[in-house]
Amino acid sequence: MGREFISLFDEWAESYDQSVTGQDKEYKEVFDQYEEILEAVASRTTGTVLEFGVGTGNLTEKLLNAGRTVYGIEPSKGMREKTKERFNELQLFDGDFLSFPKVPEEIDAIVSTYAFHHLTDEEKDSAIQLYSQILKENGKIVFADTAFINDADRQERHRIVKEQGFLNLLQDLQTEYYTTLEVLNELFQKHGFEVSFEKLNSYVWLMEAVKTKKQ
Repeated sequence: MGREFISLFDEWAESYDQSVTGQDKEYKEVFDQYEEILEAVASRTTGTVLEFGVGTGNLTEKLLNAGRTVYGIEPSKGMREKTKERFNELQLFDGDFLSFPKVPEEIDAIVSTYAFHHLTDEEKDSAIQLYSQILKENGKIVFADTAFINDADRQERHRIVKEQGFLNLLQDLQTEYYTTLEVLNELFQKHGFEVSFEKLNSYVWLMEAVKTKKQ
């Protein structure tokens, strides 16, 4: 459920914002256009939003500034503490993509950035099925995350990163659960969503899935 990465994110909490602003050369391309990516996700939401993988609260800030009601889910204590320092009144809970407290309002959109890859494809399937039960018709899932068009695209990206000498990034791409648009399209359609994909940088795709029918 992605919780095997909690210790990593507890350690990363202090320096995460430096990483996303391009100060880490290896990950500069991954976080290219970071602010615009957050804005793109926030702009496609309305009303009450459930955010997974809140991190230090960067997407949360965009959502709150846009007038959304936000409920945040974050498994890392270190990250939750950072977010609480910024937004003391935020409804923020310990949880993950598959296990989280029940929210006392109807949810209009479910969002996440740079986090869905912490689930295996089987867990992604279970998560999307769960969200299809939470969301009403025309409710949305709006995620931004690294993904590949297909397996050939994955192998080509691995080759490029290895050639660049970015061995830490290569290890991440090979050991975490980055998936393909082919798989994601199948999973979203399986659970009653119409999904579209938009590439936002060399790594990150915006995934906008609209609930079309009750399961």
